[in-house]
Amino acid sequence: MLRIDGLDFRYKSKNILKDVGMELNRGEVLSVVGPNGTGKTTLLKCIAGIMKPGKGTILIDGEDISQMKIQKIAKSVAYVPQSLPSRFPITVFDAVLMGRRPHIAWKPRQKDLELVAAILKNMHLHDIALQDFDQLSGGQKQKVLLARAVAQDTDYLLLDEPTSNLDLKHQMEAMVMIYNMVKKKKVAAILAMHDLNLSSRFSDRMVMLKAGRVFCSGEPRQVMTVENIKSVYGVEAEIIPTNGHPYILPTMPVNEQKITEN
Repeated sequence: MLRIDGLDFRYKSKNILKDVGMELNRGEVLSVVGPNGTGKTTLLKCIAGIMKPGKGTILIDGEDISQMKIQKIAKSVAYVPQSLPSRFPITVFDAVLMGRRPHIAWKPRQKDLELVAAILKNMHLHDIALQDFDQLSGGQKQKVLLARAVAQDTDYLLLDEPTSNLDLKHQMEAMVMIYNMVKKKKVAAILAMHDLNLSSRFSDRMVMLKAGRVFCSGEPRQVMTVENIKSVYGVEAEIIPTNGHPYILPTMPVNEQKITEN
């Protein structure tokens, strides 16, 4: 289990996260949603050990992350950032192989190379395995970084906007792959997401942040309500049940009127 209690993070004079708490079990997908600037990325970076919270605890399988060495954290948690590196002058194969770094003493073993090859094939990236990462499209780069996280072979995946650079088809492919991997391997994933409909469809539980605090949490049908959408996003919406999942249809920003033609 990953457990967070009373997490605070301050950047200069601004509180980014305030008394955040949540739990995540293996075999679960949890989406963190909320408006821009509400602390989603900061939360993932704190869990990954990239940022140090001012207060609170993060426990990974009962162990305080603040007491763990960097290599041990890397064996437990894989983090995929939202922003793509501007320069990464290596091949796709080597970029994914970097995910094995926490498990490699001096040089890659044969099983590391075979694992990377299998991941590239499963994610339909084998055809570009020898291409330079810098020459790829934004969507291809996003998939390669996701493949690198898979190669890291951790119990917890932290994915910051994993579908942000993907077209509709590849968004669905990525979300299905993440969901199936979580269920099959009994790992856990936390996704920072803007797309509420993808979140509600592929998440076991959701956490909605507002101004750095947990506004509500629970199953998608409990979180994705008309009242919550209005309170957190300032948008009027309809909630349409679709295949057992809530589908959010925004209708109008609060206090705005649609211009109609005469």
